[in-house]
Amino acid sequence: MAIKTIFVVGAGFMGAGIAQVGAQAGYEMLLYDISSEAVDKGFNTAKKNLSRNVEKGKLTQEVMDKTMSLIKPSTSLNDGAKADLVIEAVFENLDIKNEIFSTLDGVCPPNTILATNTSSISISTIANSVKRKDKFIGMHFFSPVPVMRLCEIINGINTSAETYKIAEEVAQKMGKETVKAKDVPGFIVNRINAALRQECYRCMEEGVATPQDIDKALKAGLNHPMGPFELGDFVGLDVGYNVINTLYNAYKEPKWAPNLTLEKLVKAGDYGRKTGKGWYDYTSGERKSRTDVSF
Repeated sequence: MAIKTIFVVGAGFMGAGIAQVGAQAGYEMLLYDISSEAVDKGFNTAKKNLSRNVEKGKLTQEVMDKTMSLIKPSTSLNDGAKADLVIEAVFENLDIKNEIFSTLDGVCPPNTILATNTSSISISTIANSVKRKDKFIGMHFFSPVPVMRLCEIINGINTSAETYKIAEEVAQKMGKETVKAKDVPGFIVNRINAALRQECYRCMEEGVATPQDIDKALKAGLNHPMGPFELGDFVGLDVGYNVINTLYNAYKEPKWAPNLTLEKLVKAGDYGRKTGKGWYDYTSGERKSRTDVSF
């Protein structure tokens, strides 16, 4: 089966990135969200990313224009009828994902492959919302998608070998390194990364070091491009909180219990960069230590 048209559900930071790399690979990308404003924002995110590459001389204006012409806006799930492959990239909420896939299962042609970009939820669990379980798979991209090289490919219990092969080929054509992961909560990277963050939170709460010094230590000592607190703010503390809750609910082990300070920030609506405050304060336009809370 040849993949020509990909329907991306969710025009947020992840969805926009997937649409961009898909268009750069030559696929026709349909970028969906519930409002035209959200779709426009995602479209402009991709455009801004490509414009930077043009300014740096990494891309010609002609190639950028051709790439952007392959990204088409959508505000109707019925457009899934045009797709050979669906990649869902919405909020990490099982009920929302189930509702979307249940609808798409009735809209998309029988041969359309349905993929989820979930970062931690079981693929087989989400696949319960559709009848074509053999054509359901996980394609977990990493943020920011145009920069990060990895895509985890995860089979559900009933995913066919053909579906896996096609998903792997699509990801590789998008310029990604692929790895095969078992269908366990957190898969590979997020499970390991969540364990690292949990230990960083413990060090903070035990007074071993401040978030700033922990970030500095891991960047200088382990060569991480971003510290765990910086990265949490970049991705969104709400996203990290949902991931750790998924792991805790699945494994029932104390080491995965959600950190209380993280929970406090999330309940206060301090999600990081996108809200202006998280582990750090961004309200001045720069990243600064928070003075209104004590870590």
